[in-house]
Amino acid sequence: MSDSEAERSVAERAVRFAVCVGVGLVVLALPRPESVPPEGWRMLAIFVSIIAGFLLRPFAMGPLVLFGVVASSATGTLELDAALAGYGEKVVWLVVSAFLLAGAVRDSGLGRRAALLLVRKFGKSTLGVGYAQAGAELLLGPLVPSNTARGGGILAPISDSLSRALGSEPGKTSEKAGTYLTLVGAHCNLVTAAMFLTGMAANPIFAVAARDVYDVPFDDWTTWALAMIVPGLVSLALLPLALFYIARPTVTDGRPAQELARRELEGLGPWTRAEKILSGVFTLMILLWSVKAWGPLVGLDLKPDTTMVALLGVCALLALNVQPWKRMTHDAATWDTLMWLGGLLTMASALKDLGVIGAFAESAGIWFEGAPVLPTVIGLALIYFYSMYAFSMLTAHITAMAAAFLTICLAAGAPGMLAAPLFAAFSNLCACTTNYSSGPMIIYFGLGHVPSTTWFKTGFLVSLLHLLVWIPVGLLWWHFLGWW
Repeated sequence: MSDSEAERSVAERAVRFAVCVGVGLVVLALPRPESVPPEGWRMLAIFVSIIAGFLLRPFAMGPLVLFGVVASSATGTLELDAALAGYGEKVVWLVVSAFLLAGAVRDSGLGRRAALLLVRKFGKSTLGVGYAQAGAELLLGPLVPSNTARGGGILAPISDSLSRALGSEPGKTSEKAGTYLTLVGAHCNLVTAAMFLTGMAANPIFAVAARDVYDVPFDDWTTWALAMIVPGLVSLALLPLALFYIARPTVTDGRPAQELARRELEGLGPWTRAEKILSGVFTLMILLWSVKAWGPLVGLDLKPDTTMVALLGVCALLALNVQPWKRMTHDAATWDTLMWLGGLLTMASALKDLGVIGAFAESAGIWFEGAPVLPTVIGLALIYFYSMYAFSMLTAHITAMAAAFLTICLAAGAPGMLAAPLFAAFSNLCACTTNYSSGPMIIYFGLGHVPSTTWFKTGFLVSLLHLLVWIPVGLLWWHFLGWW
């Protein structure tokens, strides 16, 4: 790059960064609700500036969030230890562990072997591979009580390997199949997270909120699954096809890849030591992750922490010399994710703790005062859904907003078994909106097959598909069940 080109690049970056700061200053100048302290309003301005940065891209996500973390402390909005608290959250290290495990799958060749097996079985077309991903999510959804562990730790590496087997390299030839398969994997993950109480780690938080507000049995596994099974299956049937047209792969005939997979599987020969150990480690991890669901059936009352299980998996790979520490430390994507995810989680928590989210929920209740029950529930559900743009974790979104919105629905006279299933589904599906909304979305985005602008555009279109499926189909199904 010449000096003049470098100067233009620096100038362009400076302009974009100045626009992001300007957006934050505009927010800061808006009237502040009395219930929100000055620190909360400053936190909102900083957070909005960072989100604008994700769209304008003056810097990579890691530096942008670092700027936000430093600004939150330098302006007196947060104490420094509070500004850094997000980096100690368990969910952050669950994502980091998933990245490290994914690297081992990639480096050992296990991901490639698994991808080739899938291509050989389902690879007659790229669309068929997409439906294979949806089927894998449906099988694992009720058993693995962490959508990050399921989507990011198990299936994302396979999706990446499938893309590469079909000729897609991140950022180079992703349009062949990588963009499509990445989006299918990420968005189907959210559907299965919504379908089962054990499909996402924070679902029990919502279930308890629904029980406390409405006294409905939504903390029962069967009740949750019954509520979600019909709209969930409709979503899984439509998503791969819809994404096929939204992010149409240029490689649609999978038969050449299918034949190549057969030849390459023969060339791979017997399973290697690393592949066998990885398979064993993953099997044990899946059993431990799912023991909350199947354990009571055999007299086991074990509830292992999902992050601890992931960290044990990483330690096992190190101890057995499957993946050397030096290789792990060189995985830049892992540590970049740690930087921006921990910072975003800090900001989202601060918005809740400083009263910004509470003021938002109160304002929403005023907007629908005196409105008919059904439009009120749907309207509040839409606000709840799209407020996910302001959150970097589903858990934070549910914890901050679910009880407040259910309380507003109760005050409006909405039946509990109408509001609870709709908000439970949207508590997961809303993560389709951004690439920073949940662990699986972060990990799939980190594969590098989908630019951030494409992710935001596709996320909005998928959100419309969810609304078109889950509101009419869900409401009709719950009415058929006699719940409202």
